[in-house]
Amino acid sequence: MYQLAGEKVIRYGELKRQIPAITHKMLSSQLKELECCGIVNREEYHQIPPKVEYSLTPRGRTLMPILEGMCKWGVENQS
Repeated sequence: MYQLAGEKVIRYGELKRQIPAITHKMLSSQLKELECCGIVNREEYHQIPPKVEYSLTPRGRTLMPILEGMCKWGVENQS
């Protein structure tokens, strides 16, 4: 979600490059789950080569302050 929050729209390949440790299967399943929850918007363009773009929905953007707070708490409470 942090990668999506930093961009208005991001293509699947670019998202995969920004998270090199993630597998294709895991990234795809997480994006599908976030899309089903209304957090991520998926826009598919029927062309060759296929083009798919992802962005946060307004609902997804409301989660960012919560995630940032959790991240900050984690950094402050490392042991």
